[in-house]
Amino acid sequence: MILSLLKILAFVAVIMAATFGATLLMDMDGSATIDIGGKAASFSVIEMVIGLIILVALVWLLFKLIGLAVAAFKFLNGDETAISRYFSRNRERKGFEALSEGMMALASGEGRLAMAKANRAEKFLERPELTNLLTAQAAELAGDRKTAEQTYRKLLEDDKTRFVGVRGIMKQKLEEGDTDTALLLAEKAFAIKPKHVETQDTLLRLQAESSDWKGARATLSAKLKTGQLPRNVHKRRDAVLALSEAKGVFEDGKAAEAQDAAIEANRMSPDLIPAAVMAAETYIGKNNARAAARVLKKAWGVSPHPDLAATFAAIEPDETPVTRLKRFRALTKLQPENPETKMLLAELNIAAEDFPEARRAITELVAETPTSRSLTIMAAIERGEGSDDAVVRGWLAKALTSPRGPQWICDNCQHIHSTWGPVCTNCSGFDTLSWREPPKGEVSMPAGVEMLPLIVGQITAPAESSESDIVEAEIVEEAVDSEQET
Repeated sequence: MILSLLKILAFVAVIMAATFGATLLMDMDGSATIDIGGKAASFSVIEMVIGLIILVALVWLLFKLIGLAVAAFKFLNGDETAISRYFSRNRERKGFEALSEGMMALASGEGRLAMAKANRAEKFLERPELTNLLTAQAAELAGDRKTAEQTYRKLLEDDKTRFVGVRGIMKQKLEEGDTDTALLLAEKAFAIKPKHVETQDTLLRLQAESSDWKGARATLSAKLKTGQLPRNVHKRRDAVLALSEAKGVFEDGKAAEAQDAAIEANRMSPDLIPAAVMAAETYIGKNNARAAARVLKKAWGVSPHPDLAATFAAIEPDETPVTRLKRFRALTKLQPENPETKMLLAELNIAAEDFPEARRAITELVAETPTSRSLTIMAAIERGEGSDDAVVRGWLAKALTSPRGPQWICDNCQHIHSTWGPVCTNCSGFDTLSWREPPKGEVSMPAGVEMLPLIVGQITAPAESSESDIVEAEIVEEAVDSEQET
């Protein structure tokens, strides 16, 4: 408010001063005469002042016109001038407007419009490092894969955009299923930007899929060094890769190297069940039963699993059922309330023909959380105690429609695997398999039944079997075969 008042007062003062000055000039006596070629002209003081002002204005305008002419000549000659800078700013403004509109179209899912805006932006800006990326992404959105790949290849020509080009082509190859080429491109992208998290994960997954375990371990170490992976997770996944490497070496006929790798994998992650099994089998082959038992007990204390029990049984394959039951107390005392422990105790007691003890071990489990395997064990107990065939068939029929129990399940896609593997066969996720209950709604089939003959021995059928018994046996056999195929 005060500033506005001051401006008004200053304006009034200037007007008053100009008026006062003009009045003084008009009241002044005297004149000036200019004689040019015999022609004279007289001017008063005020006229001379006004003429001087007009002369100065004309001289200033003349210099401006001369400057404009010089600038026009330079502009036509191709030199940078104010005129060219004006036109450049105008083109740049239009180019960035088109680029902005193209990005908005891309975000809105309008691929064709985004491509058109990208072409317009390139026309005005002439900056391919900006417009080529928009063109490639817009072409992908519009389904024009050929244009997208060509544009990504243009990005390879500039050091600043080479990584973007390599990554773009790599993603295209992955979508096409060309994993071999994608692996080479992932390695190239990793060499350009070793700290890029997405590139690290993609390279690790492709290396695991192609069984390049050494390369995968190197990539995993790089993730640890760049701080992209917690140390405990790195240790676990490195153990997974070491185990996979051991299996690969064993398949190549190098048993000694495979044994050392298996022991190393178990050392890095004692709770990794397949590593514990392979390490224990290695110790058994070296007649080191104590080391094998130690490995298996440590793994069982973390996560009881049928494979651990089977390997523990293989330490002393010729022992009697009663002796085996006593030796297995080293495992069963670790997690007595775990369902796997209860089923193991039931199977061991069935082998020792102590059917009442087997029933006590599994009754609570069958009542609260029945599974195909626990119900199959219950059928074996009923058969051992001499129950009617109808009772046995009832348990077997119930087993066919009960939940599977724990399986190797991918944490990403929930796909069920019959055996453990480092990579999910469905979604290609690395180290995503865990031993747990499958999601509800899965088809129930017998699971873990193959463990029973290993610890208990084959259950002999009665001498005389009715037609219903034969049909029931065929149903169970078909169910088990189907489970093994799954």
